[in-house]
Amino acid sequence: MTEQPERTGTAAAEELAARSLGLTGAVNARDLGGYRTVDGRVLRSGVALRSDGLNRLAEQDLPAFAALGVRHVVDLRSLDEVREAGPDRLPGLPVADISAVELSAEPLRVSAADPDGITLHHLPVFAADFDIYVALRDALADRDPVKQHALLGDGRAAQIMVGLYRWFVTDPVARERFAAVLRLLAGPDSPPVLFHCTAGKDRTGWTAALLLTALGVDRETVYEDYLLTNVRSAAIVEHIVDSFGTRGLMADPSLLLPMFTAHREYLDAAFAEVESGWAGFAEFWRQGLGLDEAVLAGLRKNLLGDEGN
Repeated sequence: MTEQPERTGTAAAEELAARSLGLTGAVNARDLGGYRTVDGRVLRSGVALRSDGLNRLAEQDLPAFAALGVRHVVDLRSLDEVREAGPDRLPGLPVADISAVELSAEPLRVSAADPDGITLHHLPVFAADFDIYVALRDALADRDPVKQHALLGDGRAAQIMVGLYRWFVTDPVARERFAAVLRLLAGPDSPPVLFHCTAGKDRTGWTAALLLTALGVDRETVYEDYLLTNVRSAAIVEHIVDSFGTRGLMADPSLLLPMFTAHREYLDAAFAEVESGWAGFAEFWRQGLGLDEAVLAGLRKNLLGDEGN
């Protein structure tokens, strides 16, 4: 696997601060605003936000989060993830009861009593065949380094991730869940909308890639946004991986890095699946995601500023 180039010094500091929402408990929370489309329009700031899990928000994060004015939060985590890590911690919102919604065709919605408050949409995207959390649990359950290497070594962890990204495109339920986020972003008076999963990397990354591509942001910028996760989350990934080693859970915790970091080949796999199944992104938008021109028009109206601004 090709590792991402190391970023050091001032450039790394600037990139780390880029688009940050300043939440200490959600290090990968950032704004998609500021990206420019190929026709010269710019995404508005503060309307489309992406993040890692909000279950770790600290007390001091809550006023900062409230100041964002978020109206809708979309949680793409599975039920098991929510049970293990905890529900989103959102100001003014009761804790969601997410039991029995894992495979529901309808997302669970929890709204604040205040009509201007936040609405939480639990919209799980869960792949039984490519569940990185199951793979991680299996790897840690048996501390035998031979078995851990057999599960994750020699490129097998990366293969799991590539399979997951292809599944994002081929699975009809997954496509509908991603489409639901895009519909929400396009709705009248919907933004600001924040969407997230656990790390803000895979499901969140593909949602952002779909959104930016639909709006006309060039492909390389889409990849730059995707790979920014590696900068935002570098410290926490290093801490987690090191802890697995110091606690004696893994002889070679670096086996987990393909699951904990973003790589171009993963996003390549998703876009390749789009190209192999549909004539182009426009056809995938209509037939694969079931979205129409009205949704695209809504996204442009809600998210894009005037040309040249």
